[in-house]
Amino acid sequence: MLDKTFRKIMFETDVLEYPQAQKILEQFSKVPQQEINRVDDFFGRAYKPYLQKRDSLQLFLGKKRGKLLKQTPDAYGIGTGPHYYFVHAYNCIFECEYCYLQGYFSSPDIVLFLNHDEICKSIVERTKADLASGHKQVWFHAGEFSDSLALASWTGELRAYWDCFKKLPNAALELRSKSANIRPVLEQEPLENVVISFSMSPKKVVGEIEHGTSPVSARIKAAAQLQAKGYPVAFHFDPVIHRPNWKTQYQELFASMGKFIQMDKVRYASLGTVRFSSDDLRQVQKNYPRSKLLGAVFEKDHEGKHQYPVAMRKEILSQLRAQAERAGIPPEVIYDCMQGF
Repeated sequence: MLDKTFRKIMFETDVLEYPQAQKILEQFSKVPQQEINRVDDFFGRAYKPYLQKRDSLQLFLGKKRGKLLKQTPDAYGIGTGPHYYFVHAYNCIFECEYCYLQGYFSSPDIVLFLNHDEICKSIVERTKADLASGHKQVWFHAGEFSDSLALASWTGELRAYWDCFKKLPNAALELRSKSANIRPVLEQEPLENVVISFSMSPKKVVGEIEHGTSPVSARIKAAAQLQAKGYPVAFHFDPVIHRPNWKTQYQELFASMGKFIQMDKVRYASLGTVRFSSDDLRQVQKNYPRSKLLGAVFEKDHEGKHQYPVAMRKEILSQLRAQAERAGIPPEVIYDCMQGF
């Protein structure tokens, strides 16, 4: 239980205007709590090792301030329209050995932002501006700095975004997750422009590298349940980790998915190989010196990212694309994600 993990909860005075803040504070009433002015006055001010998340975390409740929407990197999502991400939280309860959050913040503490009304207002304004400039559709993504579904049962934020996108037929929302926690999604009506996407890895990779995440079998069944009830679903086969038997592992993954999921109705699927910034790679080497990730040869691409050699990546992506198509995913909805060729 998370209430045994959080050592302390700090909450901004301003968030007390949100009923959800009161619910969270009541839910964790046995955890020491402290009212503060700003999250930034405390979060990350003292360095905390990333792996300390396993046994000692603080929870912060605050408002996201400053720029609420940011443009995504190129090839982040499908299509040619503008893509943005918004930050609903900092850090993740899961522990994936390749995660860039290891070195992004100086603390693994969890920060939840509760001003979803203000984020939604920015989404509406951005959509109107982009449509006025000639774009046909505008995309927004959640899950850049924290899993979109893992804590949604008690953050209660999904209702706000459903209400927002119900009024924006030319905008689309993607919720990215490695969690099978779909109960808060099922509490909302299916919307064609709200897509639930699951990051998918072979069973062995999930067990060895994606610590604490939902088993891949649970993700498959969650996606199938959503799809059967009319929710659009998508998948990210990213990052692919090269191993001697990686092709067989993905064949088994696609076969398992095909037993439950209507593959021809998958909204989209992204493909990508593992990649690191120099800082990220140093963090992986420090935190997981025996990781299966570190047995490969990496080269720096033109953006300074450490990736597999170009020929190797192209071969992996080509074979993975072929497997995805044979599994029934329409070729026109498959795209390469942020590969930097």
